[in-house]
Amino acid sequence: MLRKIKTSVVAALCCTMLGAGVAGCDGDAVENWDPLAFATRTADATPISGTAKIDVAGRSVNVSCSGAPEKGRPVIILMHGAGDGLDKPAAVQKTLSRQNRVCSYDRLGAGASDQPDGPQSFSSTGKILTGVLDRVAGDGPVILAGHSLGGLIAARYAPDHQDRVKGLVLMDATPPTMAGDISKSIPESAKGPAAEVRAQNLAIFQGDNPEKLVITDGKVRSAGNIPVEVIQHGKPYLAAVPEYGPRLEQAWSAGQRKWLALSRGSKLSTATNSGHYIYVDQPDVAVQAIERVTARAARQAQGE
Repeated sequence: MLRKIKTSVVAALCCTMLGAGVAGCDGDAVENWDPLAFATRTADATPISGTAKIDVAGRSVNVSCSGAPEKGRPVIILMHGAGDGLDKPAAVQKTLSRQNRVCSYDRLGAGASDQPDGPQSFSSTGKILTGVLDRVAGDGPVILAGHSLGGLIAARYAPDHQDRVKGLVLMDATPPTMAGDISKSIPESAKGPAAEVRAQNLAIFQGDNPEKLVITDGKVRSAGNIPVEVIQHGKPYLAAVPEYGPRLEQAWSAGQRKWLALSRGSKLSTATNSGHYIYVDQPDVAVQAIERVTARAARQAQGE
């Protein structure tokens, strides 16, 4: 029972899948480098078809792209949760690529990409994302569709890159103040499984995860008047934590509402039959949201 409780909760809070079960995940070494010194925005480069390794600042990053590029239409970038890789959303990528250009990638420390040299920050993982976008989208617009930690990274990245990020889809994204929410929802005086969940997840947020990413809390900043769809889970599985589960559910839901501050064009919805993995449990919900945001972004671009 303890393992089951820890499995469901850790999957929800940090989205870390290791092997057949879910467990705890596993300063800034690349803070000062600039990927533009190694990779330029190459709109005329041969488009990637299938999976390939690209070089970003001397690091090997695993990328997958499918679908035909269309001039003026945003490239969709799928961003996996912690502990996952680009293979996890592969089915959704295949569906979306029937009418869109879609790419995904393994962040450093995930999938088949290189390991990070040391601790990462939102800034350094964002620089890797910039290098990926330079290669797969050139100077063209992109839609970032992120799940869990991938959604958090996308939402932190977009405000500083409004020249290229023209839409966001956040699928049960890790809330912007999750470390603080965990500390408040499960007090330090908690015992048993709840205490383990608290300690384990706070360690994860401090960088004890495969990506060595230090996940700091912060305010939600505006990404402009871009279309944003925030989708939250409908099955309250966080309630599995004894005594403190309802508090965690409330904090998670409140965190999803906070993401609406990203844009005046934000919308919140609930995948009623889904747990944390919305794009697995209800792939049609994820696909339709991404297609709506992509279409809205394309119309906005035409109206400029």
